[in-house]
Amino acid sequence: MMIKRFTVLVLACTLSLSLLVGCTPSDTEGTGSDNNVAVTSATPKYIFMLIGDGMSAVQVNAAQVLTGDNVSGEVAVNQLNFTEFPVLGMATTQDSTSFCPDSASTATAMSCGVKTHSGVIGLEVNKQTVATNICELLKDEGMKIGVISSVTINHATPAAYYAHIASRNDYYDIAMQMADSGFDYFGGGTINKPTGDDKDKQDAYEILEEKGYTVADTNEEIAALNSSSGPCYAVTPVTQDSGSMNYAIDAAADELSLAGFLQKGIEVLDNENGFFIICESGKIDWACHANDATATIGDILAFEDVVDVALEFAKAHPEETLIIVTGDHETGGMTIGYASTGYSTAFDVLNNQKMSFTAFDGLITEQKKANANLTFDQMMPLISENFGLILSNNTAATEDNVMVLSDLEEQKLRNAFAETMKPAEERTENDETYLLYGGYEPLSVTITHILNNKAGIGWTSYSHTGVPVPVYAYGAAADVFSGSYDNTDVFKKICEVCEL
Repeated sequence: MMIKRFTVLVLACTLSLSLLVGCTPSDTEGTGSDNNVAVTSATPKYIFMLIGDGMSAVQVNAAQVLTGDNVSGEVAVNQLNFTEFPVLGMATTQDSTSFCPDSASTATAMSCGVKTHSGVIGLEVNKQTVATNICELLKDEGMKIGVISSVTINHATPAAYYAHIASRNDYYDIAMQMADSGFDYFGGGTINKPTGDDKDKQDAYEILEEKGYTVADTNEEIAALNSSSGPCYAVTPVTQDSGSMNYAIDAAADELSLAGFLQKGIEVLDNENGFFIICESGKIDWACHANDATATIGDILAFEDVVDVALEFAKAHPEETLIIVTGDHETGGMTIGYASTGYSTAFDVLNNQKMSFTAFDGLITEQKKANANLTFDQMMPLISENFGLILSNNTAATEDNVMVLSDLEEQKLRNAFAETMKPAEERTENDETYLLYGGYEPLSVTITHILNNKAGIGWTSYSHTGVPVPVYAYGAAADVFSGSYDNTDVFKKICEVCEL
């Protein structure tokens, strides 16, 4: 058996990788924190596949740094619940076309165990042969299936667990496959383009209801769902960009969170044959695309709440529950360490940010509508209020909770503001402006870049990168996920532990 042949290698990898997350050898034996329980060899009856889209080790570490001790002489990270899991692996992420893959191909690798093209969901490399996914296999075994995401439910990552299609952009066709899947619970974001690209097709929500799904889109309707509800789709009552859930930094205290959708999923799917739930925190990826470190970290900490829900369930079913936490790829080329800060970091300055780049985009739009002659000096107070950045001539420059802009940083902001004030069709489009703004609102992305750089965070891309992703595992048969392997092996390992 493969695991026996490579026992020594796996133990060595586990020991060395554990140093990255603060575990000790004894932790893997169950003598550490509550999350370092003994790994069982039982076949799991309940499986949580928790995916932080765009999340690799550096995004996780950034959250550990911000919530850790940043005092000089006392520097220490704060462990997240899943970084204390007893088993850690590392998965490569390349697809059949690129070492910088997309979510469609990487989610397909994990859900179906095959390499395919970027942009392709649930099909093999020829873009025609259907690759059976883990949800379909486990559904045939009698398990109930749940698919949850903070972004639109027919977006690439969740779609890879129920759809088979040559283009991730065929949103309506993906929604039709969602309706035909027979899966038991969908939750989180809305359906993107529910009436098709030209808005001329039957509404996908209506079709779901015709197929027997209960569509619940208010807090009251979602709260009423339970194990007797039958197939259902719990839709976030509050949406942000493109029908997704709010970034955690923008969400109201009483807003239904991703963790809440998972908790509701557990209630709906509870049955004697077990369940498989895939839950994606998709806006980690979106924040990384925009190079917004604070929004990224906020959603990772909200993702930790998702893991908490799974852990609470596991405590009641310790011999039967497997929890897998991973990312599909890395986004943004995020780094801890920036040229102008040398060996220093100052993550505390990120706490000055009060809203995501998306929310600030909305604020810019409001200001432009209210004042067609809006000036930089009129905009600057809003920048100071929401990001803590001030001009060097500001009388508040001596206060501890503000960051003074250098002359170079101020000029970057002024240039970005000038670009933001132009109508979209008049904005400069060349290699230089792409490197500066990446297609995002020039002022918003420049603000977050400056703030991130002052904290000691850098970015290399507005797209995905090719670095591996960690795989954290807990519970029944978790030891199978230790070591170094390809992302297609995540599917194969689940098949192995479920004896498929």
